[in-house]
Amino acid sequence: MRLIKITNISNQSAHPLHLGICDDFFSRLQGLMFTSSIPIDGGLFFINSSEDRINSAIHMWFMNYDLSIFWADNSGIIVDKVIACKWKTLAAPKQNAKYILETHIDRFDEYNCGDKLDFQYD
Repeated sequence: MRLIKITNISNQSAHPLHLGICDDFFSRLQGLMFTSSIPIDGGLFFINSSEDRINSAIHMWFMNYDLSIFWADNSGIIVDKVIACKWKTLAAPKQNAKYILETHIDRFDEYNCGDKLDFQYD
């Protein structure tokens, strides 16, 4: 799986994330289902074909742990965030989003709405 390094340039104290890229049907379908854990700087980065709310919704079926979810627009600005609880059915952003970051729950306070993200493909 290809990786992307994500840096929060609005919060210099936030450590970068190293996320696997999900940009096709099968990787998006599987996501993190059935995994037992992720590293503190790990998770997945979903890329939508366009900015919207419906295709940016996530589910937590078959998840064994809670996640920090961040949604970003086409410019890399975080537009919404939630803590998604395992087995909760659905979460969607309040605004249109192109990118979805699913990462460790302990990263929730390091990323906020309005923060600008920098994406560097490995």
